[in-house]
Amino acid sequence: MNWLIKQLDRMTESKTRTVAQSTGRRSFMGRLAMTLTGVSALPLLPVARAQQQPGETGDPNSCDYWRYCAIDGFLCGCCGGSMNTCPPGTEMSPMTWLGTCQNPADGKNYIISYNDCCGKTSCGACLCNRNEADRPVYRPQAANDINWCIGTKHLTYNCSTAIVVGTALEQ
Repeated sequence: MNWLIKQLDRMTESKTRTVAQSTGRRSFMGRLAMTLTGVSALPLLPVARAQQQPGETGDPNSCDYWRYCAIDGFLCGCCGGSMNTCPPGTEMSPMTWLGTCQNPADGKNYIISYNDCCGKTSCGACLCNRNEADRPVYRPQAANDINWCIGTKHLTYNCSTAIVVGTALEQ
């Protein structure tokens, strides 16, 4: 056992001397400081955190569903997609309009992102036009009368999703 400790001690001393001979103190201290700074900044990096989804009550293919308070278009749930996803063969527009809707299940207000699905002709099923939070077109982030297929390969509108982004702040 004593022999093993002496071997480890010699090996550690040899490696330390090699590093000391090939590296200056300032260089070593600079690298050490950078490493410590980088490690301490790790908790600050953005991390995708799962958001708690609100309790869902009601029929998501009905215009009276709580998430659709500011929607204007065909519901993707009736067109082969869902409230959160586009039907096959379409792509979700990166542009969106926002609404704030109250969930009757918990009484909280939620921020809803309405994204259009684009690329195929209009679905034609479950047309909903609710304008409870609609704003004029000069406030485009909350206007539902704009073709939001900007930024997609095809400008043809198919249907609209209603994705919960988060809980709205109390006023």
